[in-house]
Amino acid sequence: MDMTGKTYWLVGASEGMGRALAHELNDAGARLILSARNRDRLTSLCSELRNAQAVPLDVTDLEAVRDAARQLGHIDGVIYNAGAYDPMPAQEWDSDAALQMVDVNFVGAMRVLGEIVPRFVQQGYGDITLVGSLAGYHGLPAAVGYGASKAALLSLAETMRFDLRESGVVVRIVNPGFIKTRLTEKNDFKMPMLMSPETAAHRVFKAMRSRRFRTDFPAPFSWGIRIVGLIPDWLLYRGS
Repeated sequence: MDMTGKTYWLVGASEGMGRALAHELNDAGARLILSARNRDRLTSLCSELRNAQAVPLDVTDLEAVRDAARQLGHIDGVIYNAGAYDPMPAQEWDSDAALQMVDVNFVGAMRVLGEIVPRFVQQGYGDITLVGSLAGYHGLPAAVGYGASKAALLSLAETMRFDLRESGVVVRIVNPGFIKTRLTEKNDFKMPMLMSPETAAHRVFKAMRSRRFRTDFPAPFSWGIRIVGLIPDWLLYRGS
C-alpha cells in the first residue's frame, strides 16, 4: 500500500510508539495530522517532520473530538494509538484509574471512530488501524481496566471488519506485547520480549502496508498468550 501523499490522523502521537510511528509514516511520504493531549510535545514532533499538523485533543472529551474532526479536512486513514495504563490487581481496585483506562483505551476509540467511520463509508474508502494489546486476548493478573478495555477494542475491530468488508474501508488491529515506555515503567515484574518504541512502530507500519486484519507481535510471546486460551478453566484457575 503506497502512502505517498495520503493523509493520516494519528491519535496518540506525542510519546513512545506513536511518536516513532509518526516518523515512519513521514519517511513514507504521508501527510500527518497528529493528536494527543500534550500540545508542546506535538509541536516538537511536528518540527521534526516534513508535512505534519498538530491538533491537540483529549479523547475523553466528546466535544473536543468532534471539534478536532471538523478541523481535519480530507483524510485517508486514522490510527488510534491513545492509551492509558496502570497495573491494578482486583484486590487493589481504584475506580478512578480503572475508568480512566477504559475511557481512553476503548471509549475514546468509539468517540473518534464515530466521527470518522461515517465519513469513510460515504467517500467509499478509508484505512483504520487500531492499536490493541496482547492483553486483550485473556484476563490476566493485575490488569483491571486495561485488559478489559483492550478486549473491548479487539471485539470492536472484529465487528467493524465484518460490517465494513464491502464498503471499501479497511480495518485492522495490531496487538503488541510489552513496549518500553513511560507506561510500562510502572511494572515491577520482568516483561518478556520487551521492545523499543521504534521496533514496535516499525511492526505497526509494516502491518499498515497490507490488508491483513490482525497482527500480533512479537511472535513467540503472542503464541504463548494465544495458547492460554486452550488451557481448561479447571487448570488455569486451579486454587482460585
